Amino acid sequence: MSNGAKNPQPTDPIPAAPVDVMSGTVVREWIDYNGHLNAGYYLVAFDDAIAPWMDFIGLGTAHRAVRDITTFSAQNHIAYVREIGLDEPYVISVQLLGFDRKRVHAFQVMTQTRDDYVAAICEVMSLNIDGPTRRVAPMADEPFERLSEIWSVHQELPVPPQVGRSIAIPPSAEGFRHPDLV
Repeated sequence: MSNGAKNPQPTDPIPAAPVDVMSGTVVREWIDYNGHLNAGYYLVAFDDAIAPWMDFIGLGTAHRAVRDITTFSAQNHIAYVREIGLDEPYVISVQLLGFDRKRVHAFQVMTQTRDDYVAAICEVMSLNIDGPTRRVAPMADEPFERLSEIWSVHQELPVPPQVGRSIAIPPSAEGFRHPDLV
């Protein structure tokens, strides 16, 4: 995928919608034997989109250099909604779902922009990490305050229906699942 960060900054106004953080075009190397984007490259694209999101919320490159912190992804839940293929353009947007001093919960959407449809979504939990100890640690006041500003807008957005979903096969007369799965 070729991609381009939209370069959002912590001084940018907060839109009353998810924040567009990255755009790109699907490249040949990421197409699988089914003729569409390989499942693993969705995660690569969503992960690439985290860097400009972190810049926007104040936990980006400049903050990391001054504070000696970083962020780690603790969980990513991806759902593939509709195929996206070779040379198709996309944008990734991010909505803040929640945060505390140590975690940021966000929802990413990959939209194919030529025909304007959702190709995939990714729910992600990011952790604030102290650089020297490599342990979860409280974030500084500046990004926490920026997240509070974003939250004042994003808390009014509807929660996407895919948030918090688990993966399972529902019980049925013709289906089988482990008895410990409730």
